[in-house]
Amino acid sequence: MSSIRFSQSFNTLYRAALLSGRRGLSNAPGELRRTALYDFHILNGAKMVPFAGYSMPLAYGNVGQVASHKHVREHAGLFDVGHMVQSIFRGPTTTEFLEWLTPSSLSGLQPYSSTLSVLLNEQGGIIDDTIITKHSPDSFYVVTNAGRRERDLDWFKTKLEEWNAGELAKHKGNVELEVLEDWGLLALQGPDTASYLQTLTSFDLRTLTFGKSAFIPIDGGFNLHVARGGYTGEDGFEVSIPPSQTIDVATLLVKPPTVQLTGLAARDSLRLEAGMCLYGSDLDEDTTPIEAGLSWVIGKERKTAGSFIGAEGVLKHIREGPPRRRVGLIVDDAPARHGAQIFAPDVAEPIGTVTSGGPSPWLGLNIAMGYVKSGWHKKGTAVEVSVRNKKRPARISPMPFVQTNYWRG
Repeated sequence: MSSIRFSQSFNTLYRAALLSGRRGLSNAPGELRRTALYDFHILNGAKMVPFAGYSMPLAYGNVGQVASHKHVREHAGLFDVGHMVQSIFRGPTTTEFLEWLTPSSLSGLQPYSSTLSVLLNEQGGIIDDTIITKHSPDSFYVVTNAGRRERDLDWFKTKLEEWNAGELAKHKGNVELEVLEDWGLLALQGPDTASYLQTLTSFDLRTLTFGKSAFIPIDGGFNLHVARGGYTGEDGFEVSIPPSQTIDVATLLVKPPTVQLTGLAARDSLRLEAGMCLYGSDLDEDTTPIEAGLSWVIGKERKTAGSFIGAEGVLKHIREGPPRRRVGLIVDDAPARHGAQIFAPDVAEPIGTVTSGGPSPWLGLNIAMGYVKSGWHKKGTAVEVSVRNKKRPARISPMPFVQTNYWRG
């Protein structure tokens, strides 16, 4: 029997309410999926575009990307991220299983604490990046990318079967995976988010520091899983919502002019300024976490002991250094986009490739990230980037490009 369950249960508080939940996913072959907020977006003037197999809002009404981006930096924006895959892993050997599946140290993670991590293939390449939240040693909440849904779920199924057939699981107990189908996920991001959300809850949000989560009461009779963090570099929260409650919660959280609905266009420029990776552009299965500058997600003791899938390739890069490294770039004259080649001055062969790039609305500069051969990755190194068949002066820059504003108490 498969250890994966596709369910609408997250907490027993919601079971009765979920019986009336509306299906948001399309079963028609080739048809874009929809989050529970699709109609809500249309009513609010969203321009919908295909993204990661979903129809998602690019922008709303006549509010442009730059204005929307700056509003999040100065006030607050609400993003629909319900296309992401939310899952619960549970069972007596869950911690050990996830420490085999990822290189992170989860046994030392405190309850209701989160960490960025990566799923690795046998060679140490990144299958996906993920946020892992520990509720208890035998229960973890895991969020993975929509664009990797089938790859991730197939990987989980295969590895669960392998794990549950092993001696530790036979001795201590199996691990099961519950996929939270059709659950909403909203990201409230920006410096005004905490003050606004505090008006809707009796929970003291000052105690919920970056990387922490809790079930908190919210006006209207909601009790929701809220995690402090996000994808913009600003203070913010990600709220997981049962299907039957998603529209009501979204309506509650939007409060113009302070909290504005924000689409994918601003989300992409915000995450780029924050130096955060987009899977499929900046990360892939041929890239190790060491090359990607994500060595910090690997537990200290695990950098020597290994014992996770892909450890050999990762530890080799730790010992010998990776052949290339992810870097930030400031590009003069014109914005560089995905696929632009990076050159050393006066050298014909490229030394790297841009993976994400564009104008920074906040800085007024052209920024990018990409990979260059090791040795060319140091801060301030002069390089050139080919944009529209012309080499533009550029320099290696540290990331994030814009200082983060996480709430750490």
